[in-house]
Amino acid sequence: MTKNLQILILFLALPLLGHSQENDKINWINFEQLEDSLSVKPKKTFVYFYADWCVYCKKMDRNAFKNPEIITKLNSDYYAVKMNAESTDTITFEGQKFYNLQAETQRNGIHQIPLLLASRKNKEFSLPAILILDEKFNLKKREFEYLTSKKMLQLIIAH
Repeated sequence: MTKNLQILILFLALPLLGHSQENDKINWINFEQLEDSLSVKPKKTFVYFYADWCVYCKKMDRNAFKNPEIITKLNSDYYAVKMNAESTDTITFEGQKFYNLQAETQRNGIHQIPLLLASRKNKEFSLPAILILDEKFNLKKREFEYLTSKKMLQLIIAH
């Protein structure tokens, strides 16, 4: 009888443990998923461009993007898109195909999407790059620097 009770408790507790683990990370999606999500329910969008070699990107991954307040805010109020700026994948978004054209000529070429969304006039493309877009996909804010948890939280609360 005791063994049956222990098994029953275990089965009842497993879904609760799984649920708490889902809320301890950001629900990152890609651009294809974003397009589908926006068509179902318009919502603000948070876009994070990174690269594997970017020290500040790795630091934000370890710190700001592990902060429970940031996780909760991004998961509840935004579609969070994370993209490696050097991706060689072909991405279809809003009926257009986007590529990493520089990958053919440069070892670490930058994909078209980050170049289109996160380039600045008279400045070289830099990482990390964060974009905040409203429900209609209009740009509200761009950041091109390491953000502490405090600054990241201020950014996503303000927009």
